[in-house]
Amino acid sequence: MTRVLARTAVFVLGLLAVSSVASAQVVQSIQIAAGGFFPNGYDTRPNNDVLIKDLQNTNPMLFLVSDFRGATISGEWNLGLGNHVEIGLGTGFYHRSVPSTYADVTFRGGTEISQLLTLRVIPVTALVRFLPIGKPSSFQPYLAAGVSGLSFRYSEVGDFVDDFDQSIFTARFIKSGMAAGPILAGGFRAPLGGDIYAFTMEIRHQWGTGDLGANNGFLTNKIDLGGTHLNFGVLVRF
Repeated sequence: MTRVLARTAVFVLGLLAVSSVASAQVVQSIQIAAGGFFPNGYDTRPNNDVLIKDLQNTNPMLFLVSDFRGATISGEWNLGLGNHVEIGLGTGFYHRSVPSTYADVTFRGGTEISQLLTLRVIPVTALVRFLPIGKPSSFQPYLAAGVSGLSFRYSEVGDFVDDFDQSIFTARFIKSGMAAGPILAGGFRAPLGGDIYAFTMEIRHQWGTGDLGANNGFLTNKIDLGGTHLNFGVLVRF
């Protein structure tokens, strides 16, 4: 992963240098967006993912991976090099809590054994956008590629069943960390009364795996942070 990040950084810096020489027009912009995050589904997550393990455990939990779909907000600063190449640096925020219960075990008397699963991700991204047609004052579709650093926090809080003796205990399992991975994106910009303001729509897919560490109480030491973002926003050039 370190090699991937280093190569991408060299690529971005090289493209910046070449484009700076080739074009005298440098335009900056700020983009504010909101939308949704759709995590990788059950059938595309690796077998060592903590959510898969919770669902397939000897005492499986009742929740859906799709329950982790949630709202996002993001902001980005962009440096346009001519009409067709742009460098973007941004960040965002996602937070989702999902209630769960055990599928086959209850307290004596029938009360459900419940937990709360919570995932928070704050990505910091670097992108290169390619806008093959149009100008800022016209409709511009684009493709983009880059890398993202994913600051994450995952927790499972509540009552749990011991797989060995079936005893019930209360616990808090919490892990924070950083992960990194590539990004691919595509979208468009449509002008709002000129070349200063634009409406934006973007579909972005991120890859990344968080390390939950050893002996932290989770059923495995990995969590898949990958998924698709759908964002709508407004861009202001200056």
